[in-house]
Amino acid sequence: MILTSIYKSIKKISEFEYWPFGVFYIPLYFYGFYLAFKARSFMYFSAANPGMKYGGVMGESKIKILNKIEKSYLPKTLFFKSSTTYRQIIFTIKTKGLAFPVIIKPNIGERGKGVEKIEDEAALVKYFKEYPVQDLIVQEYVDAPLEIGVLYYRFPDKKTGNISSVVLKEFLTVNGNGKDTLQRLIAKHPRAKARNAYLKEKYAASLHIVLAKGEKAYLEPIGNHCRGTKFLNGNHIVNPQLVKVFDKIAANIEGYNYGRFDLKVSSLEALYRGEDIKILELNGVSSEPAHIYDPSMKLWQAYKDLLAHAAIIQQIGVANHKSGIPYDSLKTFLSDLLKFLFPIKKRNQDITKLPRSGVAQ
Repeated sequence: MILTSIYKSIKKISEFEYWPFGVFYIPLYFYGFYLAFKARSFMYFSAANPGMKYGGVMGESKIKILNKIEKSYLPKTLFFKSSTTYRQIIFTIKTKGLAFPVIIKPNIGERGKGVEKIEDEAALVKYFKEYPVQDLIVQEYVDAPLEIGVLYYRFPDKKTGNISSVVLKEFLTVNGNGKDTLQRLIAKHPRAKARNAYLKEKYAASLHIVLAKGEKAYLEPIGNHCRGTKFLNGNHIVNPQLVKVFDKIAANIEGYNYGRFDLKVSSLEALYRGEDIKILELNGVSSEPAHIYDPSMKLWQAYKDLLAHAAIIQQIGVANHKSGIPYDSLKTFLSDLLKFLFPIKKRNQDITKLPRSGVAQ
């Protein structure tokens, strides 16, 4: 009994994909100080992507980054200022050729916070009630079978880049057995049970349903690790053709050298051809080599990969700085960091009122 308890404790510790973000990154903080010493600046990372605020470490506008990408690679996307009401959003969705379901997300945010699949007008009203005032992005829901994260970087003096990490996303799903209710299947699922309270509220009307044997229920349409999605190491799919595809995609993205493309695509074959690709987001230096969260990944290897990528960011930042790109102000960054970590919460305006301002697209 004692040995079993010890084994379970050791196993839990070794499963670092569930560690709190701040704890897991402790070694990176120390390494970051070392890299700052070598660069002679704490803000070396800000020059890695001069086209993104602070290089994309925090607080960057998603719509500004998306607007830098060739439109053929993007899903239909609308941008709404915080003063826009749900009525205006619904009207614009209809007039701009979108249809429910859609994906809604904050223009400034990270780690999947505030990202939701909105099925209908009622769900949009609920979203407005639950989340504070903020600029929003609404995108068409891309129903493609593969969601992939591709970490691509290119040194400023090179025309060809590198793909150092690919993550294949396996969405949170339960399989019916003809006996258990949805509630029971959630409770038994190793990843779903960690989000039991959220899923029980989300699927309150369906928890009593018994799924037929072989029937699948997709519980979470958002491909974030913190939302229960399993991240699988996809580095084996990297080849020269894939690098060429992302060389082309990244070539005209102003001020971009390092980051992860989160995208959906119809197949690997289409990905290699550079076809049917829809880029949902492009993140900057805050991008992790997300393949490290594969459940089979060893802790030492995960840290080795993280440190290697941190060094790449520093090398790109220093190279850009030597070519004349300044580092951002540390004082301004620390001030913005405090605002980012401890934002002043506001509630959405009365959703029954008509908007005073228009819609920015």
